[in-house]
This record gives sequence, structure tokens and C-alpha cells, in this order.
Amino acid sequence: MSAYEPPGAPGTETYDAVVLAGGAARRLGGADKPGVRVGGRALLDRVLAACAGAATTVVVAEPRPTARPVLWAREEPPGGGPLAALDAGLRHTTAPHVVVLSADLPFLEPGTVRRLLGALEGTDGVLLTDPDGRDQPLVAAYRADALRRELTALAAEHDGGLIGLPLRRLTAALRLTRIADPVASFDCDTWDDIAAARARIREHGHVLEEWISAVKDELGIDLDVDVKVLLDLARDAAHSVARPAAPLTTFLVGYAAAHAQGGPEAVAEAARKASALALRWAEENAVASEPTSSPSDKPTDAG
Repeated sequence: MSAYEPPGAPGTETYDAVVLAGGAARRLGGADKPGVRVGGRALLDRVLAACAGAATTVVVAEPRPTARPVLWAREEPPGGGPLAALDAGLRHTTAPHVVVLSADLPFLEPGTVRRLLGALEGTDGVLLTDPDGRDQPLVAAYRADALRRELTALAAEHDGGLIGLPLRRLTAALRLTRIADPVASFDCDTWDDIAAARARIREHGHVLEEWISAVKDELGIDLDVDVKVLLDLARDAAHSVARPAAPLTTFLVGYAAAHAQGGPEAVAEAARKASALALRWAEENAVASEPTSSPSDKPTDAG
């Protein structure tokens, strides 16, 4: 279950998101990088899940099916480079803060986005750095007015406008705060990177969380629930009733919560009731299994 964050807490600012997903992916042999699957989900869908809190999400690329609704934009001409793409996406945003992301970040999470937004006070932008200390300007949060100001200035300085200009021309003009995060900043430029990402999510410490996130995306569910509560329920049902009772009971708990149009609290309450029932079932079974006295065992009167 998500931790409560009071209104106005750092990281809860209203923001829009711009995701750049139109690169040529030359180091992947021209493959459709945003559509490459890691943990059963397209890289683009993983990034969109991380910025699901955005008021508006703009993806700069040719339209494609996505797990979440987005606006589509395209730089002119297509392939004009990251600054031209950013400018095209920014034109569809209105929030004072903008999260700017590439579409190849398999380990980006909503908590990282909140941390970037929460550190924006007194600066033009906050970006992550990779394990080698290199800036990652496409894993960052910016003040929208600062981006628009500097993009306008750069376009005016060059005959070709923003086409072909590198991102460092923009970041060099901004006051930036940097946060080191070797995991969230990991991007997939090569097939070796893809293989490493796929291997990491199958490690014991990550696989369950990754699977739950993948299932929720596949089913279009945004509900955050206490996974431990459901696992405890499954254990109680399996031990107290029968092993097949575990998945069936958790399904029924989810159905009951949905029928009541409830959120995480409704799931927790339904799970509590089902766990209590499983324990009562086990107690009855234990009593029924105790040996009982036969009439011949009863003591008789001596006289």
C-alpha cells in the first residue's frame, strides 16, 4: 500500500511528462527500442508507468499502442534530434514542472520521479547521474519556463533552429541539481543492456515486484495493495483448507473488493475476513480430528 503523502509534500507537485521515443536505435541495429520487452512489458510502457502521476504525458514518436493513454507529438523533420523532439513535446504541456524521460529506462519507478520533483526548489532542473557520474538529462525534472526560455534562445542562435543540436547545449545553460542513482539511470542502448535488464528483474529480490507490476499494467489496474497481506491470506488458505484454495481465495477477495468499488482498504478488509475464516476452518478441522471416547471407554458404577 502506498505511503500517505500530504498535499504539498515534496514530489507531489503538479507536473507533465515528455517522453522521447523516436530515436534511431542504431546500437540495437535499428530495432524498435521502445517496443522491446523487458519483464514482459515494452520499455515505453515501463516508463509510462513510472510517470503515471503526470497530468499530461506527451510521447514524441510515431503513435503506437500503449498501456496508458498519452498525447503524441513529432518534431519536424522527424529525426531532428533530442532538442527538437523536446521542443515538440513541450508545446503540448501546461504544468509548471516537466519530467523529461527517454523511453528505454527499465528500472525507473514513480518514487524516483517524485524524488526528482521534490528536489526542484531553487533550481532549473534536477537530473540523475549514472554510475560513472555522467549526466542523464533524459531522466530529469525541469521547470517548464526555464526549458522554454533556453530552447527559444538556442533556436534563435542557430540558422537550423534546434535541429541536430545536442542536449548538452541546453543543460549547460541551466542551473542543475544532480542525484546519483545507478539503477534508475540505467538505459538500454545495446542488446547486452537488454539482456542485463532482463536478468536483473528475474533475481530473487526483484521478481515478485516486477511480476505484480507487469500484471497490473497488462490488466489496466492502478490499485496498490499490501502484497504481504495477500500472501499471508494465500498461505492461510493453503494450510487451513487445501492448496488450490490459495489462488481461488485471493481471486474472490479481489472480486469482493471490486464489487464493493473499494480501494486498497477494501482489499485489506476482505483479506482479513477470509484469513479469519480460514483459521476457523482449521480450528474446526483440528477438533474434528481429535480422538473421541467410545461408550465402552466410559467408567461404570461399581455397585
